[in-house]
Amino acid sequence: MDDKKSELNKPCAECLKTSIGGQAVLEGIMMRGPKKTALSVRMPDGSIKTEVYNTPEKTWYKKAPFIRGIFNFFESMKEGYTYLMKSAEWTGELEEEESEFEKKLKAKLGDKFNAVFEGTIMVLAMALALGLFMFLPAFLVKQIQPFIGNGVVMTAIESCLKLAIFFVYLLAVSQMDDIKRTFMYHGAEHKCIFCYEHGEELTVENVRKYTRFHPRCGTSFIVIVLLLSILVFSFIGWGSVLTRVLIKLCCLPITMSLAYECIKFAGKHDNTFTRILSAPGLWTQRLTTREPSDEMIEVAIAAMKEVIPENAEDALY
Repeated sequence: MDDKKSELNKPCAECLKTSIGGQAVLEGIMMRGPKKTALSVRMPDGSIKTEVYNTPEKTWYKKAPFIRGIFNFFESMKEGYTYLMKSAEWTGELEEEESEFEKKLKAKLGDKFNAVFEGTIMVLAMALALGLFMFLPAFLVKQIQPFIGNGVVMTAIESCLKLAIFFVYLLAVSQMDDIKRTFMYHGAEHKCIFCYEHGEELTVENVRKYTRFHPRCGTSFIVIVLLLSILVFSFIGWGSVLTRVLIKLCCLPITMSLAYECIKFAGKHDNTFTRILSAPGLWTQRLTTREPSDEMIEVAIAAMKEVIPENAEDALY
């Protein structure tokens, strides 16, 4: 059995390379296909609730190589947060009593409250990420500049700090019960997509056979961004911390666009180069995915079935 499972989880050059992707949410999964997007959630009573939406058609700048990465990234963040909040609403996670501040804000903003709230959360999340992965490592390394002086060595130390912060953060959040379950749904999403790509019927038994590590995962994208940033940022001098961070911000769209093209290439091809390219992200997915239960796989299947187009060629990557 182990040999058979190992064989199934090997890269498959002949398999369907699908553009269908997804995201784990609270007690469920969002799957996005070329025509439809589905959100499936395991409800408190044990049933599976699924809603289907039209997938927005991509504009030219979301298709054009080397500029599409930045636009698709922010779109994915926005949509991901929207579906995450919807799943929280379905499962009752948002039923806590509103504070007086929230009531006053709702009364003042009216219908714009949700948009303002979601926008604020996204801005704060971005600020936290930039602070942790750009400002903090640069600030700490700057303090030891008098003892080192060599810019290359300082950049190497900064890069190590950045990667250490990233992995410590993942290890920390992965210990939270809700995050553990979300990571299990993340694993179910990957397994389900692999099962479809291998041409098997979407059943719990078939899906469970496949690996939970997928090269087109958002985790892999973030890892590639971090690794590419080490190379790109090595050309930035060590003046003031603020100047270095501002230049990094200007270079970030370039890094993200390159990372997106790497993910696209790895998703379309299966060879030695793409396996090496995907390796760091696949390894990191050991932290961001977990083996799902059969009930979680059922949710993934429910979402996946809704987004598979009638013509399989419409879903080619």
